[in-house]
Amino acid sequence: MEVHRSALIGQSAARTFDLIEAAEHYPTFVPWCANAVILARDDSEVTARISIDYHGLNFDLTTRNPKRRPHWMAIHLESGPLRRLEGEWRLRELAAESCKVEFTLRCEFDSVAGLLAGNVFDRIADSVIDAFALRAVRMERYDARPNDAGALSIQGNCS
Repeated sequence: MEVHRSALIGQSAARTFDLIEAAEHYPTFVPWCANAVILARDDSEVTARISIDYHGLNFDLTTRNPKRRPHWMAIHLESGPLRRLEGEWRLRELAAESCKVEFTLRCEFDSVAGLLAGNVFDRIADSVIDAFALRAVRMERYDARPNDAGALSIQGNCS
């Protein structure tokens, strides 16, 4: 199965990339993400364990994600109920405060849990880019940045 999605985001590519790369905050705005833990992070790669909870279907994925901030991050499955999961985020700066985000994900299923995951995978993938676009809009509206707790911290005044 292969999924391609794109969106125009009212944030810079760098700010949007930081939002995508910060998996530890996903549970605060990605509806099906029950938990996310960063296992390792440096300038060239981030590894995370993501707990999925979608309508009673629960499973964990660990991904290793090479990256080149602010334009590209790959997704490679390390462990989970899938035979294969790989993809990428591509970000292209359109103006100082806007970018185009392209998301591609390819997967193959091999276990019973994986087959069940495949039944909802397209819906989950659809919601990924929507969740990030909505989060970016909320950040733009309040000139906010995610803080360490995953909440939005307001950087400007609200008048």
